[in-house]
Amino acid sequence: MREGLEGVNTLKKKLVGLIGILTLITILSACSNYKFKPDIEYEVENFTAMNHRGEEVSLEQLKGKPWLAMFIFTNCTTICQPMTFNMTTIQEELEKRGVEDYNIVGFSVDPANDTPEVLSEYLSHYTLADESKWNLLTNYDQKWIEQFALNSFKSLVKMPKEGDQVIHGSTFYLVDEKGTAVKSYTGYSDSADGVPYETIAIDMETLIKERLDK
Repeated sequence: MREGLEGVNTLKKKLVGLIGILTLITILSACSNYKFKPDIEYEVENFTAMNHRGEEVSLEQLKGKPWLAMFIFTNCTTICQPMTFNMTTIQEELEKRGVEDYNIVGFSVDPANDTPEVLSEYLSHYTLADESKWNLLTNYDQKWIEQFALNSFKSLVKMPKEGDQVIHGSTFYLVDEKGTAVKSYTGYSDSADGVPYETIAIDMETLIKERLDK
């Protein structure tokens, strides 16, 4: 009887092990078969601006690598600081995955006040996995950024008639290597799991891999 029970237990262990292996294979297969699916198609207009390091940055210079875009300003008293922090978390996810060929672009919606020096000071308060990938942009006028945001990202940017809190969205955009915004994500949320950090990193990683495989 004991031998029979031991045989049954051995069989159960083998079955459990086999199920575990099959589950792992299924998960790995699902990951390897993941296909990037764009949900928007906004062609970004040509631009030339200056980043927080005082360097000229243009759309043409950014082409060749995908990039993440957002709209922020340093005097913001609501969502901008959390958005910037969320972007640093996304970069940490990218670093964990060994993703290197990308950029992060933050367009200031208050260029009159956000000089390169002010933007640099703002960014210095964050812990960045790789500062060289960041470009906080300015050196254009208010009317231009309002039109650019609307034309390129279908996003509202508006300086109010009273006060200094510029109206703008909280969306993150994934722009492909050709300069087309192909996906949008929540960049700010009151919920702890509202911002899809891992999804954004996986999408970036997949977009780069698919480009290299072509």
